Amino acid sequence: MAFKFTDANFQSEALESDIPVLVDFYADWCGPCKMIAPVVEELASEYEGKIKIGKLNVDDNPKTAEKYRVMSIPTMIILKNGEPVETVVGVVPKKSLQDKLEANL
Repeated sequence: MAFKFTDANFQSEALESDIPVLVDFYADWCGPCKMIAPVVEELASEYEGKIKIGKLNVDDNPKTAEKYRVMSIPTMIILKNGEPVETVVGVVPKKSLQDKLEANL
Protein backbone atom coordinates (compact mmCIF):
# COMPACT_ATOMS: atom_id res chain seq x y z
CA MET A 1 0.00 0.00 0.00
CA ALA A 2 1.24 3.48 -0.85
CA PHE A 3 2.51 5.55 2.08
CA LYS A 4 0.60 8.71 3.00
CA PHE A 5 2.87 11.76 2.98
CA THR A 6 1.82 15.01 4.67
CA ASP A 7 3.35 18.43 5.20
CA ALA A 8 4.05 17.30 8.77
CA ASN A 9 5.89 14.05 7.97
CA PHE A 10 7.52 14.94 4.62
CA GLN A 11 10.89 15.91 6.10
CA SER A 12 11.32 12.72 8.14
CA GLU A 13 9.59 10.24 5.82
CA ALA A 14 10.66 11.49 2.37
CA LEU A 15 13.68 13.78 2.64
CA GLU A 16 15.47 11.78 5.34
CA SER A 17 14.63 8.35 3.87
CA ASP A 18 17.62 6.04 3.41
CA ILE A 19 16.04 4.58 0.25
CA PRO A 20 14.75 6.42 -2.84
CA VAL A 21 11.23 7.86 -2.59
CA LEU A 22 8.49 8.37 -5.18
CA VAL A 23 5.89 10.96 -4.19
CA ASP A 24 2.61 11.07 -6.11
CA PHE A 25 1.14 14.59 -5.77
CA TYR A 26 -2.62 14.23 -6.30
CA ALA A 27 -6.10 15.49 -5.34
CA ASP A 28 -9.30 13.53 -4.74
CA TRP A 29 -11.20 15.48 -7.44
CA CYS A 30 -8.54 14.89 -10.14
CA GLY A 31 -9.62 12.41 -12.87
CA PRO A 32 -6.11 11.67 -14.20
CA CYS A 33 -4.93 11.15 -10.60
CA LYS A 34 -7.57 8.44 -10.20
CA MET A 35 -6.33 6.82 -13.43
CA ILE A 36 -2.71 6.58 -12.20
CA ALA A 37 -3.60 5.60 -8.60
CA PRO A 38 -3.80 1.82 -9.24
CA VAL A 39 -0.38 1.93 -10.94
CA VAL A 40 1.11 3.74 -7.95
CA GLU A 41 -0.41 1.12 -5.61
CA GLU A 42 1.01 -1.75 -7.70
CA LEU A 43 4.46 -0.18 -7.74
CA ALA A 44 4.29 0.39 -3.98
CA SER A 45 3.81 -3.37 -3.51
CA GLU A 46 6.42 -4.36 -6.09
CA TYR A 47 9.13 -2.06 -4.74
CA GLU A 48 8.38 -2.44 -1.02
CA GLY A 49 11.62 -2.19 0.94
CA LYS A 50 13.56 -0.89 -2.08
CA ILE A 51 11.76 2.37 -2.84
CA LYS A 52 9.28 4.16 -0.57
CA ILE A 53 6.26 4.99 -2.70
CA GLY A 54 3.53 7.24 -1.41
CA LYS A 55 0.94 9.88 -2.12
CA LEU A 56 0.56 13.49 -1.03
CA ASN A 57 -2.82 15.22 -1.30
CA VAL A 58 -2.08 18.75 -2.59
CA ASP A 59 -5.33 20.16 -1.18
CA ASP A 60 -4.55 18.95 2.35
CA ASN A 61 -0.78 19.61 2.15
CA PRO A 62 -0.21 22.80 0.14
CA LYS A 63 3.20 23.69 1.65
CA THR A 64 5.01 20.67 0.21
CA ALA A 65 3.28 21.01 -3.17
CA GLU A 66 4.33 24.69 -3.26
CA LYS A 67 7.91 23.90 -2.29
CA TYR A 68 8.25 21.53 -5.26
CA ARG A 69 6.33 23.90 -7.59
CA VAL A 70 3.69 21.33 -8.39
CA MET A 71 1.49 23.20 -10.88
CA SER A 72 -0.48 20.32 -12.39
CA ILE A 73 -1.45 16.93 -11.06
CA PRO A 74 -0.72 14.12 -11.06
CA THR A 75 2.95 14.96 -10.63
CA MET A 76 5.34 12.27 -9.43
CA ILE A 77 8.73 13.22 -8.06
CA ILE A 78 11.50 10.73 -7.30
CA LEU A 79 13.74 11.82 -4.44
CA LYS A 80 17.15 10.37 -3.75
CA ASN A 81 19.10 11.47 -0.67
CA GLY A 82 16.47 14.17 -0.13
CA GLU A 83 16.94 15.70 -3.59
CA PRO A 84 14.53 15.53 -6.55
CA VAL A 85 16.12 13.47 -9.36
CA GLU A 86 13.13 12.81 -11.66
CA THR A 87 9.77 14.47 -12.26
CA VAL A 88 6.89 12.91 -14.18
CA VAL A 89 3.80 14.99 -14.94
CA GLY A 90 0.53 13.46 -16.05
CA VAL A 91 -0.62 9.90 -16.63
CA VAL A 92 2.14 7.68 -18.00
CA PRO A 93 2.35 3.93 -18.65
CA LYS A 94 3.44 1.75 -15.73
CA LYS A 95 6.54 0.67 -17.69
CA SER A 96 7.64 4.31 -17.98
CA LEU A 97 7.48 4.76 -14.19
CA GLN A 98 9.21 1.40 -13.61
CA ASP A 99 12.10 2.44 -15.87
CA LYS A 100 12.56 5.66 -13.89
CA LEU A 101 12.40 3.79 -10.58
CA GLU A 102 14.89 1.17 -11.74
CA ALA A 103 17.29 3.90 -12.89
CA ASN A 104 17.26 5.37 -9.38
CA LEU A 105 17.64 2.20 -7.31
